[in-house]
Amino acid sequence: MIRRDFLKATSLLTMGALAGCTPKTKPEGADARETNNVHKTLGLQIYTLGPELYAGDLAANLKRIKEMGIDNLELAGYNPANSKIGGVDMMEFKQKAEDAGLTIVSSHVNPPQLFAGVAGKEKRSSDGMFSASMKDAILESWKKIADDHVKLGVEYVVEPMMPILSSEEAVKSFCDILNASGEVVKAAGLRFGYHNHNMEFARVVPGGKEATFGTLFTKREGTQILDLFLANTDPEKVLFEMDVYWTVMGQNDPVEYLQKAADRIHMLHIKDRMVLGQSGMMNFENIFNQFYANGMKYFWIEIEDTHSGKQFDRVKASVDYLLKASFVK
Repeated sequence: MIRRDFLKATSLLTMGALAGCTPKTKPEGADARETNNVHKTLGLQIYTLGPELYAGDLAANLKRIKEMGIDNLELAGYNPANSKIGGVDMMEFKQKAEDAGLTIVSSHVNPPQLFAGVAGKEKRSSDGMFSASMKDAILESWKKIADDHVKLGVEYVVEPMMPILSSEEAVKSFCDILNASGEVVKAAGLRFGYHNHNMEFARVVPGGKEATFGTLFTKREGTQILDLFLANTDPEKVLFEMDVYWTVMGQNDPVEYLQKAADRIHMLHIKDRMVLGQSGMMNFENIFNQFYANGMKYFWIEIEDTHSGKQFDRVKASVDYLLKASFVK
């Protein structure tokens, strides 16, 4: 709800992400694979394809992804209750992906108990704090999640969403959950991360009742939630996956965050309003240059509107854009 309302209201975008952008459908230059004999390793967040991924023959659809120029996958749709991905047994999914020549590197997972403050057996307190019993339930869930993802052979497991957090105290309580979750995942030999939307750029105050957005022209009180996440999570247990589009929608600069949190942001969601490079609003060159300067490598193409019926076409157009972009390795 916050995302939808905020998108309607947003008109201000930070300069670092936009400087030098001119709208164009494709970057100049020939396909790097043809001219430089360089193989670019691209990744796809499978959420992008929505139901199209599972329509018809899954194995054939995974091969289609590979043929587009994708090498790595980030999963979505894993269900800890039955160990299925999009309704497919996880090991069957893994085998089909490997048969297609794809590597599953990362996975987005929400432990069901995390949102029990909205509905569920365990409840958060009225001030948004997590009870000890709720924390225990979440960590038990992460143990199952970690065990399954060890079998899948992934490197990263990522929490893709936060619950409603209305005060600085509630944010810090959630950070305790993130740290404990990261410890469980790390014990299994995996790495744990958190992925942002625009909501993490709302501000909270001590004892607050509601997180609030501001603009450059309005009074902005409190601290951005993402800044509290960075300050109150253990770098040895919690890394970050920055969604560059939602960062801009949160009125912040992806490049600035890549500079000030260079050792914390390990992966990116590369996203535009739709097909990459078509809107002219995202300065992907600056973003990629800083990301590579930080020594990082994994990024994931993601496109919203997953029930369009055109997602495979949009992925192909986005892949072509990245393959022809001189700033993408």
